Amino acid sequence: MFRSGAFVADHVSPTTDSQVQPNGVDLTADVVFEQLEPGRIGRDGKQIGDRVARPLEELEQKEPDTYYLPEGAYIVRYGERIEIPEDHIGFVYPRSSLMRNSCMLNTAVWDAGYEGRGEGLLQVHHDIELERGARIAQLVFAEANHEDFYDGSYQGENVE
Repeated sequence: MFRSGAFVADHVSPTTDSQVQPNGVDLTADVVFEQLEPGRIGRDGKQIGDRVARPLEELEQKEPDTYYLPEGAYIVRYGERIEIPEDHIGFVYPRSSLMRNSCMLNTAVWDAGYEGRGEGLLQVHHDIELERGARIAQLVFAEANHEDFYDGSYQGENVE
C-alpha cells in the first residue's frame, strides 16, 4: 500500500505546504552537476566519475538562481533530506512538467533506513531553464517487508 503525502512529509525536511501532495511529497532541484570523467562499477565496488556543479545564470535577462541546461545528461541533487522509515520503500518519479518540457528524471529504489539528500539523473532532450528550488520530482512511500536496513555507501549522503 502506498502512503499518504502527509505521512511522507513527516520524513522529508524541509518541506512547504505546496510540496505535500495527496500521495507523496514534491522534491526540489538544489544543485545540478555535469559529470566530467568516466566512473566505474565493478563486482567489488564502484567509483563515481569526477563532476562539477553547473553555474547559475548571471545574465540580466535571466532569472536569478536559474540553471540553463542544454541538451545532455546531468545529476541533480534534491534540496530535501529524506529518511525512509522502517517497513517502507521509497520511489521517486518525475513531475509531469519535466516530461512536458522534453526532460526525464531517472531514479533508483530507496531502501528502508536510507537517510540523506539523494540525487537523480536528469536527461534533457531540449534546452531548459531550471530554477533552483523548482519542484521536479515526487517521492512516494510504499509499505514493504525487508530483512535488514540500508547501510550502503550512500547512507548520510549530501547532509553536511
